[in-house]
Amino acid sequence: MSENIYQSPNAELDDGTGASGSITLKELLFSFKGRIGRKLYWLSVLGLFVGMFVFILLLGLIGVSESIVGILTLIVYIPIIWISFAVQIKRWHDRDKSGWWVLITLVPVIGSLWALIENGFLAGDEGPNRFGVPRL
Repeated sequence: MSENIYQSPNAELDDGTGASGSITLKELLFSFKGRIGRKLYWLSVLGLFVGMFVFILLLGLIGVSESIVGILTLIVYIPIIWISFAVQIKRWHDRDKSGWWVLITLVPVIGSLWALIENGFLAGDEGPNRFGVPRL
């Protein structure tokens, strides 16, 4: 009997200094909770632009009429709006700001510039904040 019954149990606890693993694609695209860094933000924005460009290009190549292209683009644009809000809100969370800051883009010119600088160029909190720990 080499086991000490009076020894405290061992547990792997998060010390709050590092990232807690990677984020899944489903969490990235559809959840409004959590945080993402600048790199993942820019990759998401690039993915949205490339995906929409390829979609419209394919519709043009197969010879779909302009009115049908417009309708299909509108149908595809609805989930893209959701995805862009989800990505932006997680980026605002990384800056330790509420997701409601996404509405700053409604202010003409200044709002979009502000959001671009805050989300695209300024670093987020290095440690944990009220929205969680940094994600990879």
